Amino acid sequence: MVTKERETWGKKIDFLLSVIGFAVDLANVWRFPYLCYKNGGGAFLVPYLFFMVIAGMPLFYMELALGQYNREGAAGVWKICPIFKGVGFTVILISLYVGFYYNVIISWALFYLFSSFTSELPWVHCNNTWNSPNCSDWADNSSVSDIYKSTPAQEYFERGVLHIQDSNGINDLGRPRWQLTSCLAVVIVLLYFSLWKGVKTSGKVVWITATMPYVVLTVLLLRGVTLPGAIDGIKAYLSVDFLRLCDPKVWIEAATQICFSLGVGFGVLIAFSSYNKFSNNCYRDAIITTSINSLTSFFSGFVVFSFLGYMSYKHNVALDKVARDGAGLVFVIYPEAIATLPGSSVWAVIFFIMLLTLGIDSAMGGMESVITGLIDEFKFLHKHRELFTLFIVVSTFLISLFCVTNGGMYVFTLLDHFAAGTSILFGVLIEAIGIAWFYGVDRFSDDIEEMIGQRPGLYWRLCWKFVSPCFLLFMVVVSFATFNPPNYGTYMFPPWANMVGWCLAISSMSMVPLYAIYKLCTLPGKFCDRLAYAITPETEHHLVDNGEVRQFTVSADLTMIYSYYSHVCRTNIHTDNIMYF
Repeated sequence: MVTKERETWGKKIDFLLSVIGFAVDLANVWRFPYLCYKNGGGAFLVPYLFFMVIAGMPLFYMELALGQYNREGAAGVWKICPIFKGVGFTVILISLYVGFYYNVIISWALFYLFSSFTSELPWVHCNNTWNSPNCSDWADNSSVSDIYKSTPAQEYFERGVLHIQDSNGINDLGRPRWQLTSCLAVVIVLLYFSLWKGVKTSGKVVWITATMPYVVLTVLLLRGVTLPGAIDGIKAYLSVDFLRLCDPKVWIEAATQICFSLGVGFGVLIAFSSYNKFSNNCYRDAIITTSINSLTSFFSGFVVFSFLGYMSYKHNVALDKVARDGAGLVFVIYPEAIATLPGSSVWAVIFFIMLLTLGIDSAMGGMESVITGLIDEFKFLHKHRELFTLFIVVSTFLISLFCVTNGGMYVFTLLDHFAAGTSILFGVLIEAIGIAWFYGVDRFSDDIEEMIGQRPGLYWRLCWKFVSPCFLLFMVVVSFATFNPPNYGTYMFPPWANMVGWCLAISSMSMVPLYAIYKLCTLPGKFCDRLAYAITPETEHHLVDNGEVRQFTVSADLTMIYSYYSHVCRTNIHTDNIMYF
């Protein structure tokens, strides 16, 4: 492998912090702890760690090695098997779609941060202009009619921040609200100046954004465990119920969490690792970063449930009345708990700074995937990176404006449901098949050995070849089988909105067959010759010119295919070059 001149990270720690900052995001705080609590407590760690070992780590390692060896973005790396380049565009599109709504979450956190600089937090009482007659505090919220009541914190989020009461649904969005639009603009400016110079600037930003959450989580934990009821909350988080492991839904939720928590399939790991030095030990990086990601999820559970236990104690309600996941945890329940503490404004500022930093470096990763993927594919953009970065962030901002209207939460929910669900599982599945079964595990292992001087062991090769693809195929099937239309509370989306959502998901997945068809149609020669070019690394196309095809990397079971291909296409296939597993 002849490495070409390419920008590299200023320091090794810049890369590690960037990967950790991307992988450790808001879901580590608002999803994993709740999943652990409702799926058997400590027993949930059994399926979680099992899927981490057989799929999460191998796929993470695979993407780091793929990007580092080929030194290209998500699309460019597929010079190793050109027919699969469509999956590169799939993951680039997914990262772009996610940016449309993920930046909005950061703008909410920024709005809350600005609102926290007051002597009394605005989500404490029901006497604000945005409150409805149904608003009541926890003391009054335990009556028979509590399903019709809402807390001040809940109404602040939905009515004070989102102004969802001014919309009748996704058919009635209204204009962008200037307060959220301003916050979104600040987020976009932060992203632009973090990315415009490439990894030289983003690698410095993550020193703050990737480390700050750990400082804040530790501070919040030290405060949380001193609160009454905190220990009961932590006990509930860790309580072990092995009988829950008999429920297949527990295993499916653990598998789903692994798929989405590590950030595989967004093209970010490929983009980040492409800026590594060629001899960087990507194997060690994969072990370190996946371990830190999982430990962070587990650690954040102590922080979350210490405060949930306190809320349960303070309001004398069962823990499951206050435990929830998603935006409701970090924008309703947690702010409500913080509001009851002495010096609540200070604690609120600290908490929302943490959310801001958790979101920013993950958003940076998604943007970098899009930018690197496209400028590596379209070389003329290299000279205009700053302008192209500006174009991407401004385009993202304009689409995101739909999410900061009165009915923006409906657009947000639709994007969240369709942009990176089944499509990202499909993308990673095709990626794993392309590397393991077309490029070849043996060849891929040779590449890794060339970089780090150590060949992947049998365990990794087995996972890449069989276990991980089977796992991903299972997850794709489960994703389709368990699909439910999106909803927001009691609001059900109209059929046309669901159609738009599916068109969004299909638009990214369709890149795989569309590019394959395009490639087969534009290559020279008969169909068999074009197929040979399409599945052979670009650096070995001269072998196809000489009638040699080395790229069918399966097993002796498919000898008939070799014979058929040799007979029909009159091509000399050297079986001594076939790479057996």
